[in-house]
Amino acid sequence: MRICTPEEAGISSAHVRRFYEKLEKYHLSTHSVILSRGDAIFSECYYAPFHQDFLHRMYSVSKSFVSIAVGFCEQDGLLSLDDPLMKFFPEYEGREGFYAHSSTIREMLMMETASERGLNWFKMHAENRIDTYFEQEPTKLPGTLFRYDSSGSYILGVVVERLTGKPFLSYLQEKVLDDIGFSKNAYCLQAPGGNSWGDSGVMCTARDLLLFARFVLNGGTFGGKRYLSETYLKDATTMHVCDNDYGFVFHSGHGYGYQIWGAPRGCFGMFGMGNQIAVCDPAHDFIFVINSDNQGNPHNYELIFDALYDHIINHLSEEPTALPANAAELEALNAYLATRKLFYLGGATASPFAEKINGKTFTASENPMGIKWFRLTFDGDGGKFYYENAQGQKCMPFGFGYNTFAQFPEEGYADMVGNTYTPGHTYRAAFSADWPEEQKLRIRVQIIDKYFGNLAIVLGFRDDKNVSVRMSKSAEDFLAEYQGTMIATAT
Repeated sequence: MRICTPEEAGISSAHVRRFYEKLEKYHLSTHSVILSRGDAIFSECYYAPFHQDFLHRMYSVSKSFVSIAVGFCEQDGLLSLDDPLMKFFPEYEGREGFYAHSSTIREMLMMETASERGLNWFKMHAENRIDTYFEQEPTKLPGTLFRYDSSGSYILGVVVERLTGKPFLSYLQEKVLDDIGFSKNAYCLQAPGGNSWGDSGVMCTARDLLLFARFVLNGGTFGGKRYLSETYLKDATTMHVCDNDYGFVFHSGHGYGYQIWGAPRGCFGMFGMGNQIAVCDPAHDFIFVINSDNQGNPHNYELIFDALYDHIINHLSEEPTALPANAAELEALNAYLATRKLFYLGGATASPFAEKINGKTFTASENPMGIKWFRLTFDGDGGKFYYENAQGQKCMPFGFGYNTFAQFPEEGYADMVGNTYTPGHTYRAAFSADWPEEQKLRIRVQIIDKYFGNLAIVLGFRDDKNVSVRMSKSAEDFLAEYQGTMIATAT
């Protein structure tokens, strides 16, 4: 895609800069942003250490990729959207306790399945994730009520792979993605059993997501060439289903299509956990892409949508008519974007209390984390948090007023296959700290690997000998060892 200035796209550089500033005002953990209109990118930013070639986990945006793969299967005559799901899983027919009312492919796409409670397959630790889906009892009639069913999206991806004999993303690459410039090294993580983790595991760049969203917004065409049926894309981006029982609306509550969400003012979007987002605005031929990890922030979507609509969409001209060039505002925007970095704790970088606890060992009472002792050391504008847990002695480095990058010390978390212990494997992380109060230290850990997660460690000192520690994690299937509170005493 070509690059242009905001003014050439019909919006001022000043409005674009205010949008970015609003994200930072909210202390959001942003990794990358792209703003695009028509065939041009008018703003693009990567927050160091993220960069243009980084393959970012898409989480539930992956579901939209699965939907398009299903559309190609229909176009290739491999399935009908009105086929019953069980047609593709005959080995599960007749199993005691399985669904008395089988959903169709279309009902699966719209998340009007027979599942009401949702399925935590991580806790089930099955050797084959497919089994976990077909062990559920039906709790509602398919085709009647919307309920987010992530495992149902996974099963749709399995259907594609059974019909095509290849990973669903490879199928999409052959059908369209390779042609439109999508990264050839993009891939999808796997779930136990060998199928792609289609509801959560697509790994691609921010520009890849933009290209995919452009293909969808174009109704199945790219560069003037049609790849997928206009009818399927129109149905996929039409909000067939009410996803809102209470009637509240903001970023959500605008309906659901085929693994694609409705969004305010006639837009539609693809949303992933932690804020992987692609918003498509047909009225302005505009696409917004952001990759983030704001897990643990209960208002994350609202804050991003507030900034997006207030400072970008509200100021797009109806037609992409160029505005007069404004060299000063453009220079100010570019200078601002060039200095963006991953979020770090921004409170006080020093406290006189630090010297009172520097190097002291604190013995912990019995606690959910299994931590036996810990020790803090401070050196200039950084420090280290030493501790011992069930795996042995560990260390987390951290920076005051900046991130220190290192491997998170807990080993064995999943790698290429979700929910699967991987001996010796660790995740890359960013560590920062501050003193929000004179005797209170915060440490923020951001996991920035194939898997994303946030960990907050807060140490509140009653005096230099007694401390309470709280660890709070927000991550899908790891960091469970870092959740809870403890009391510790200097020895």
